[in-house]
Amino acid sequence: MSLTIKCQLSLVRIVRKKVASSHNGDSASHPFWLWLFSLSMSLLIMRPTLASEKPDFNRDVRPILADKCFSCHGPDQKHREAELRLDAEDSARPDGIIVPGHSEKSRMIERILTSDPETHMPPAKTGKTLSEKEVQVLRNWIDTGAEFAPHWAYVAPKESSPPSQSVGANFIDFYVAKEQSKRNLKSSPPADHRTLIRRLSFDLAGLPASIDDLKKFQDAGPGKSTADYVETLLSSDHFGERMAVFWLDLVRYADTVGYHGDQDHQSSPYRDYVIDAFNRNVPFDQFTREQLAGDLLEGAGDDQKAASCYNRLLQTSHEGGVQAKEYLAIYQADRVRNVSAVWLGATMGCSQCHDHKFDPYTTKDFYSLAAFFADVDEERHLKGEGGDNIPTKRPPEVPVQTWRERVRIDALKAEIQQLEKAPVNAARDERLKDARRRLESLEKNRRLVMVTQALKEPRTIRVLPRGNWLDDSGEIVTPAIPQFLGSVSVNRRATRLDLANWLTDPHQGVGGLTARVFVNRVWALFFGAGLCRSLDDFGGQGESPDHPELLDALALDFIRSGWDVKHLVRTIVLSQTYQQSSQETPELLERDPDNRMLTRQAHWRLPAEFVRDTALSVSGLLNEEIGGPSVHPYQPEGYYRHLNFPKREYAADKDARQWRRGVYVHWQRQFIHPMMKAFDAPSREECTAQRPRSNTPLAALVLLNDPTFLECARGLADRVLAVEGQSDAERIRDAYRIVLCREPDDFEAKTLLELLAAERQEFSDSPADATSMLTAGIAPQHANDPVEAAAWTSVARALLNLSETYLRD
Repeated sequence: MSLTIKCQLSLVRIVRKKVASSHNGDSASHPFWLWLFSLSMSLLIMRPTLASEKPDFNRDVRPILADKCFSCHGPDQKHREAELRLDAEDSARPDGIIVPGHSEKSRMIERILTSDPETHMPPAKTGKTLSEKEVQVLRNWIDTGAEFAPHWAYVAPKESSPPSQSVGANFIDFYVAKEQSKRNLKSSPPADHRTLIRRLSFDLAGLPASIDDLKKFQDAGPGKSTADYVETLLSSDHFGERMAVFWLDLVRYADTVGYHGDQDHQSSPYRDYVIDAFNRNVPFDQFTREQLAGDLLEGAGDDQKAASCYNRLLQTSHEGGVQAKEYLAIYQADRVRNVSAVWLGATMGCSQCHDHKFDPYTTKDFYSLAAFFADVDEERHLKGEGGDNIPTKRPPEVPVQTWRERVRIDALKAEIQQLEKAPVNAARDERLKDARRRLESLEKNRRLVMVTQALKEPRTIRVLPRGNWLDDSGEIVTPAIPQFLGSVSVNRRATRLDLANWLTDPHQGVGGLTARVFVNRVWALFFGAGLCRSLDDFGGQGESPDHPELLDALALDFIRSGWDVKHLVRTIVLSQTYQQSSQETPELLERDPDNRMLTRQAHWRLPAEFVRDTALSVSGLLNEEIGGPSVHPYQPEGYYRHLNFPKREYAADKDARQWRRGVYVHWQRQFIHPMMKAFDAPSREECTAQRPRSNTPLAALVLLNDPTFLECARGLADRVLAVEGQSDAERIRDAYRIVLCREPDDFEAKTLLELLAAERQEFSDSPADATSMLTAGIAPQHANDPVEAAAWTSVARALLNLSETYLRD
């Protein structure tokens, strides 16, 4: 114990005696000794904080000021009080507001501590108060020099010391170990093989690993088996489907317009473009250009046209009486919110009506960014060309073929050329006829998609005072990036292509920020939380990164790799940090409760789409076809009864489309599929960077009673019963191996055997119930004995309702 703290403890003991004696009659001295007692206790409590490391402005101080002070003393010039900015050093230093080295002389601290309601800060009307800990952080910061720093997100990523090979070949492990060592922490042991292979399969494919995958993994040996399995998953078409779910949330992809009648629109080729782009490993900078400005690229083909649908994914209204001027203002605001959120991690929507309260974005910045999209042809449906059709018309629309469809066509053409050179015979002629028929069918199979086409004359964009679309008094603006971030240097009107290039240029643009935002979100896919926890806000109201050096290192490595997404994913999942156990020990829960130091992996329930996919996969029903129009699973009758303009009846698919993956499910913004909603999928009206995870009885009821899951239980029962000559115990073992890649323990086996016996008895007593159980869904029934099939279906339902089945561990 330090001498200072020993002295304080002695002071506390003396004062405590004096206070006690004052209660026994020395009332005159009581107030003084009580005050001194309080002071001594405060000193004792505060001393550990004062002795701690020097506060970091971005990590420790800025969050307090942003939350409690910036609304009145921040970037918003029009609403700034007393001409004081606490986010700017040159404004906060004069007049003794902040006196470096002397918190007791700083007017800011004086105003925080005063009991005078007229001068106390923050004012009572704001509803904001500072905790004792926050006050102490501010005092400590001032006493140690009151050093300001620019907001971390708007400073280019910095190179740091090279990784130490002694920790491991992966630089991620170096940076994590570096931060852990400062706190005398260390990572958890590696996860066991089963846990790791299921984790990798869920994370990279969105599907469960099979028992055969696990056996191959174990047979290959340590190290090599992991790397090989990762490459297998990265080269699988399922990788693109998994990554697409993440991206479609960001860009608010849906199959319907959102407003008013929420009619269908032509968007599914864009979804397929995203899947193909991730599978083909299209560099992220190119991916950005194609979406924002695919129509402006030289030699733009079907891929670029489909990609440009990004600019049309916003919500639109097809009501007959809409005001075009009003909705064009709504649409431009939607585009600014989304592009700034997706690529910059910014909340520019806050600057639509006034300058941003917490970040340097101005209202002029908002409308200048909107001006980049003033050439997007989005007016035709507002002139009556849309209507209440299903799907509605949202011109311009063009027919396209996806990359995958073109690959199939090229393969068929090559096959036909080979057949034409082959000796003539009946078999050759039949094959040639069939190939030509398939080629003709594929070449005709072109889907409409909404595309971006540039207007010859862009719309005039004005700053709308207070966001009022009726007010034309604001200044006219041209395309420009936020002023505090620089400028786009072109000698003409800047275009969407200029914007895309600026977003991904690490030297003349904000490529470093864009890379940070993207790698942080990809990290969150594999750890449950980002290195910066606020995935949707890199601004003043967001959090500072827990591992800033690692975030910068990943961003710079991503840029150097040529914006290679698979390289980024491979780097993360091959790290020791990723592959460690997720087991929580009492010590870790006490010392690293939120896992900010990455002392363990994380576990969570799968996203909605992968819950569906997992059930379909283990049941043997999964249709692995890639791409195509959206599909319509079973849905409660009457769920669309409130949809009008026009009235519509939902028709579930009656073929193999019923068993497609969740990424292909029809996305009705106003009435998202009930199963998806129960498992927290978003409506996609706005950018969603991180989904919530709830745990409700409704989700359990979906797993028990949704026809898709009943059908999956029936399929799983069929798989178990397909092997003849097995005992009940052997079949339960096989069911566990199929669903969970492990064998049941004694308690689990005993419990399911008892369930099986009870269900057999119940269905034997009521054969009609057995028949009813087996009628769920359109999949054919293979078992000859309805009672036996229904009993095993009940066992399968139990397995498909286990939390472990859908747990990414």
